[in-house]
Amino acid sequence: MLDKKVKRKRNKAVTIRMSDIEYESLQDKVDESGLSQQAYIISSIQGSTITSSDEIAVQKDISKTFADLVKQLRGLATNVNQMAHVANGQGILPTTTELIKASDEISHYRKECEELWLLIRSSINQQNRTER
Repeated sequence: MLDKKVKRKRNKAVTIRMSDIEYESLQDKVDESGLSQQAYIISSIQGSTITSSDEIAVQKDISKTFADLVKQLRGLATNVNQMAHVANGQGILPTTTELIKASDEISHYRKECEELWLLIRSSINQQNRTER
């Protein structure tokens, strides 16, 4: 067997001195971010935007709400489209036109919601969050 030591990727240790107030401020920000102290400091010096775990939870709730909304709109659009086909098959043209218009409007709103939902999901995925 070869006895090889695994080299650390981060092999430099840094010790700094802080006042009690500075240390408390750092700890508050670390706690708010949900990151480990090391991850918080490294993210800070690399210019990353650090989002609190509460903000991330809110964004996840918003994302879930949009996902549910898009699912409901998709179901509505399908129902309206099916009604339009039935009405058209029975020769009820004015109702068909109105239903198709409603279906188009619902589809338009659904696409807008999907775009917003995807932006929110992308934002959540880009958060630099590390579990402690």
